[in-house]
Amino acid sequence: MQIEAAPTEKPYEKSEGERRGIVIVNTGDGKGKSTAAFGLALRAHGRGKAVKIFQFMKVPSARFGEHRMFEQLGVPIEGLGDGFSWKSQDLEHSAQLARDGWAKASAAILSGDFFLVVLDEITYPLIYGWMPLEAVLDTLRSRPSHVHVVLTGRRCPPEIIALADTVTEMTMVKHAFQAGIPAQRGIED
Repeated sequence: MQIEAAPTEKPYEKSEGERRGIVIVNTGDGKGKSTAAFGLALRAHGRGKAVKIFQFMKVPSARFGEHRMFEQLGVPIEGLGDGFSWKSQDLEHSAQLARDGWAKASAAILSGDFFLVVLDEITYPLIYGWMPLEAVLDTLRSRPSHVHVVLTGRRCPPEIIALADTVTEMTMVKHAFQAGIPAQRGIED
């Protein structure tokens, strides 16, 4: 490790731009996309802001750790899907759930009722062709100016990346699963 001196002057200038809702994308093959989005949701909720979380691949009855905690905090989180595609019994039904879920998510964004809307794992129904990309782009472009939106998932379409204000690509350096360690409740659920 290289030791460096702590900065004694601020390394950046304060932005003079307008305060407005931003579009944030967390993508890539590394872990932490949803976790980062949930962290933003907690930060906004902690400031008294209205937050809504939509999970495109989770079932409505999901009881993962984030569901339990957000319910305790009073942050609405809604599963819109029927699990990942390899678990689906009917992919056309999965596609219809994604389209129906998008209608709910789009309405929430356009309503202006929420400071932050999280679209967790939305990239999957998009890249599977289950939902029209243009509808998502239209909603993001026409959302009320105060609404922030976070989109998560691997292989985010380049059109969304181009529209977004902030894009982070999570890069996997190594993963416990590769060493034969199974998923851990409370860490990967």
